[in-house]
Amino acid sequence: MNIAIFGNSNKRATIEEVTHLLSLMRQHEDVHAFLSAELRNEMHIRDEYPLFLPESDAPVDVALSVGGDGTFLTTAMQVVARQIPVLGINCGNLGFLADVHTDDVEMVLQKLLTKDFITEQRSMLELTADKGLSIAPVALNEIAVLKQELASMITVETSLNGEPFHNYNGDGLIISTPTGSTAYNLSAGGPIAVPQSRVMLLSPVATHSLNVRPLVVPDDWQLDLRVHSRTGAFLISVDGRSQRLTDDVTLHIERSAYSLSLIRMTDDSFIHSLKTKLNWGI
Repeated sequence: MNIAIFGNSNKRATIEEVTHLLSLMRQHEDVHAFLSAELRNEMHIRDEYPLFLPESDAPVDVALSVGGDGTFLTTAMQVVARQIPVLGINCGNLGFLADVHTDDVEMVLQKLLTKDFITEQRSMLELTADKGLSIAPVALNEIAVLKQELASMITVETSLNGEPFHNYNGDGLIISTPTGSTAYNLSAGGPIAVPQSRVMLLSPVATHSLNVRPLVVPDDWQLDLRVHSRTGAFLISVDGRSQRLTDDVTLHIERSAYSLSLIRMTDDSFIHSLKTKLNWGI
């Protein structure tokens, strides 16, 4: 089995866990590790392990994301085009994507080798703009339209399937996948959606109207946005990758042709994650 490992090399806990993982893998002759460029350079083991390249055709069976949900999102962008399934090992805090505890790594590795796991296809969103967009446009969690720091509120003019819908006045608007419903969307008061739901969630950020509530729409709908601000500019964030755009830009959001293959252990479930991470059912 060929396993690619990704992680934030600036975090000591990540480096320690990757070192532990590599030591476990060396105990299996049929396991071969690839490392992301970041880890390979930081750990000074360039000659011991091959480099993972997104554009390479070298066979990789599984990707391991070591860190938190932010690292998982970065990993997803590296492997989604090749449909490599991803498993998240949590070295951070609360995580719905990276949900394997470091204490369970040895057991989980054994389950990977015996293929005792399931994969779930997670839908993604894709952003296009009529000009100026330079960040990677595909999101596993969310696309957020936000005011610039310290700026006054913005108005996000929205159309659904070509029909004018609403002008959101406030700090911004979050368009989330079901996977991202437990991320930024949740902190903004949006609903939680089961990952297999075929929906998009629209959640306003600090809305200026008490009448405005989050909205759930089918994920085959299309969303068009125009932003109006006093500064003439706003921020667009795609899974945390942000860019400043001007008000004369038109944005289009729809379900991406890409989907991410996420690994779950057979004894795990989304309901179990909700109960343990949010202290529900106690």
